[in-house]
Amino acid sequence: MLSIYEKLLVKEEKPRVSSRVNEIDLARFLAALSVVLFHYTFRGYAADNMTIMPYELLAPISKYGYLGVPLFFMVSGFVILMTASSGSLKKFTISRIIRLYPAFLICCTATFIATLLIGGTYYSASLKLYLINLTMFSGFVGLPPIDSVYWSLYIEMQFYALVALVLLFRQIHRAQLLLILWLGITVTLEALPVSPLNGIFIVNFSAYFIAGAMFFLVYMEGLTAIRVIIIIGALGVALYQSWYDFTPALSLTTYHKGTLQGLGQYYHTDFNYYVVAGIISVFFVLMFLMSTRRTGVIRDRNWVAVGGLTYPLYLIHANIGYMIFNLAYPTVNRHILLLGTIFIMIVFAYLVNQKVERRYSRSLQIILELAFTSIAMRLAKRGKSGQPYNKGIGKVQEGSYESRDAL
Repeated sequence: MLSIYEKLLVKEEKPRVSSRVNEIDLARFLAALSVVLFHYTFRGYAADNMTIMPYELLAPISKYGYLGVPLFFMVSGFVILMTASSGSLKKFTISRIIRLYPAFLICCTATFIATLLIGGTYYSASLKLYLINLTMFSGFVGLPPIDSVYWSLYIEMQFYALVALVLLFRQIHRAQLLLILWLGITVTLEALPVSPLNGIFIVNFSAYFIAGAMFFLVYMEGLTAIRVIIIIGALGVALYQSWYDFTPALSLTTYHKGTLQGLGQYYHTDFNYYVVAGIISVFFVLMFLMSTRRTGVIRDRNWVAVGGLTYPLYLIHANIGYMIFNLAYPTVNRHILLLGTIFIMIVFAYLVNQKVERRYSRSLQIILELAFTSIAMRLAKRGKSGQPYNKGIGKVQEGSYESRDAL
């Protein structure tokens, strides 16, 4: 019998990823649902006058729902490295555009229209702000988002930019080394902050991306001692940082940093650090079980339907939900209003996923591939295109997460 230490040192045979990682879809949906409940039953009423409807019944539990966002980032680390593992910058870029923009354009437009119709005195948006938001770059030019949840998309896009740079310099096959370096940079900048480097390297959230990506390497290539060490290191950084509340400023290279106690004072409640740390630790355990294929019957079930709801649900729920509450409460019973609004948001997310994302993703992919091919041919004629290069990680089946990964 091998000891535990010896087992960690044994590098397992590289498996072929032959299907979707089903548990990822379920994890994403549960993360989205926790954020929805955080907003609807706690955050909206607790501060900033976002909604006039309190919901004390769930607030003591749902106030921890903000931790669904770190779980998103962990899942993103896993599936984005999976998407990038082919080594193709073109495929990666196309998959990101297809994944992000169609649903975002619909949800951003719906939020803008709702703001004009039922925004009241609190919610407002100009045509200029709406048009700039449609580019998904408003957060990078110091303009506020039309919906408060977009801040996490900007963090995701920063992560995509780092991955794109790795692909541009054809270094994705060195992913493990780069993740080790990124964790080292995170620890260094956490101890000795250097603006804007802290923002460029996403120091406040990098531990989750690093852990998720390392879990993908475990899933693809097996468990090794160095991977265990890096995952434990990322967990340590995440637990240390969980004492702090990081709020992105309008400039994404700077963040407001306050203690968990300060966050509680802002929301007029108390946050238990041990509960926060426990939830984050559970996320790491669940990702470990997924990456080592130890989730039992959950792994055998197809969760793609609920996974498909995640991104549009996340995009659409917050501000429109608050507006509905402000419009209907207290005329409508708060329990009926809460459940009814969640139902409406899920139905809307389903329609966006089925009628927009699934229906037009293939056509959009063809258009983008033709556009990229045309650009590449023009560059080749000018002598600016190098030799084809495609050194990736293992063997990932075509289409596993090419169009529907991340958030």
